[in-house]
Amino acid sequence: MPARRIRKILIANRGEIACRVIRACRELDLATVAVFSEADREAVHVRMADEAVPLGPAPARDSYLRAEAVIEAARLTGADAVHPGYGFLSENAAFAEACAAAGLTFIGPPPAAIAAMGGKTSARALMQVAGVPVVPGDNGPGGKGFPTFEQARVAAAALGYPVMLKAAAGGGGRGMRLVDGEDKLAAALAGAQREAKASFGDDTVYLEKAIVRARHVEMQVFGDEHGQVVHLFERDCSVQRRNQKVIEEAPCPVLDEATRARMGEVAVRAARKVGYVGAGTIEMLYDQASKGFYFLEMNTRLQVEHPVTELVTGVDLVRWQIAVAQGEPLPLRQEQLERRGAALQCRVYAEDPVKFLPSPGTITSLRVPAGPGVRDDSGVAAGSVISVYYDPMISKLCTWGLDRRTAIERMRRALGEYQVGGIRTNLAFHRKVMRHPAFLSGDYDTGFIERHRAELQPDDPSDTDREDAALAVALAAARAAPPSEEREEGGGDLSAWRREILFP
Repeated sequence: MPARRIRKILIANRGEIACRVIRACRELDLATVAVFSEADREAVHVRMADEAVPLGPAPARDSYLRAEAVIEAARLTGADAVHPGYGFLSENAAFAEACAAAGLTFIGPPPAAIAAMGGKTSARALMQVAGVPVVPGDNGPGGKGFPTFEQARVAAAALGYPVMLKAAAGGGGRGMRLVDGEDKLAAALAGAQREAKASFGDDTVYLEKAIVRARHVEMQVFGDEHGQVVHLFERDCSVQRRNQKVIEEAPCPVLDEATRARMGEVAVRAARKVGYVGAGTIEMLYDQASKGFYFLEMNTRLQVEHPVTELVTGVDLVRWQIAVAQGEPLPLRQEQLERRGAALQCRVYAEDPVKFLPSPGTITSLRVPAGPGVRDDSGVAAGSVISVYYDPMISKLCTWGLDRRTAIERMRRALGEYQVGGIRTNLAFHRKVMRHPAFLSGDYDTGFIERHRAELQPDDPSDTDREDAALAVALAAARAAPPSEEREEGGGDLSAWRREILFP
């Protein structure tokens, strides 16, 4: 029996990850509570949950980042656990502590582990003590960044250019600058500090030696309260723009088994060092030339790209999160975990496919791909509004196949089926990548998009995803159809929700 029986979970997030958690809860017959900002009042995750509580105005600082409002929503609804998703409060140690103080089970790692790995500079130092290889760098005087340009200049010269400036308090490519010469350092440092302050409330920036043409490879780790820590193999996240991931895959197409095993052992060692419990990710840079790898950071939460790991391992990571949060042991030991086939994930964004700028607006029509080996994790439907206030993700389109070639072929087919009306998307970009020789061969790195920018442009930059005429006919017929009597046991009457969301 679980040490702590969870009965109702409040999801302190929005969009596709909130929907993903709600689905796992429904399978487990757990009640769910959604929270929402004023901008998300009609959002899909709000309608999916059993209950929903407003948090405040649209800006995240006035809604999703209000820890006290989230905890009060849990109290009002009788929720006994909180799943933070990713982003927002997911890596906030103070929020995890506040949940515990309120008698709520936080479905995530202990606050001490979040705090230990939350600061990039402190995490680097901790990993060095644990014998984990880290990228050569300089955390600044006292490990607190560089308060003056001169201190940064001396440190960069000692490391040797090119160097990377990084924000100590966060990730997602914010507060990060690549500098290839001293003449560009001053402007890059000032820009990184400004962006870090605006994004994380902390302008601490540190330096790392830039590894040329590296791959971004991360290891999924999982720990329980009984001392067991395992890894669930790697994901390659090297297709990035502005240091933000766009396409992920598992396994990494260039890793040999010996290197994979070493990376897994290092990842487990890093997680053990901080007493890690729950889902986490050890992010690394992989040098293809030397086959060396280096610790970058640990994300103390579920990753956006977790579906590719689920597809190749058959493990439901959200269900594991809930089980471990109840005090249960991990259901599988390391030697029982197996990887089968290959999986890809394309992040489908509401953005211009040329300049990668957000394209907010209303989705007027939507046709989502399906069929063998296709999974689409989404938090939108026809009629949904892509807001200026949040990340413009539409969905995470994933495919699986017995080998990488099959997974790519399925992704091409799925991308061809995907239709979004009313806004611009990056679907054209993804279609180009899935036919690019460098990607097909697996010969790519974090500079792939920049290096091949011209080849990845859509053939017609003015072309947007069009509303398919057949889809319009099908939607019109569906709207005219009589109401369905479909019900789901334990989940309430969902037929009205389906009609309203899918056929508004």
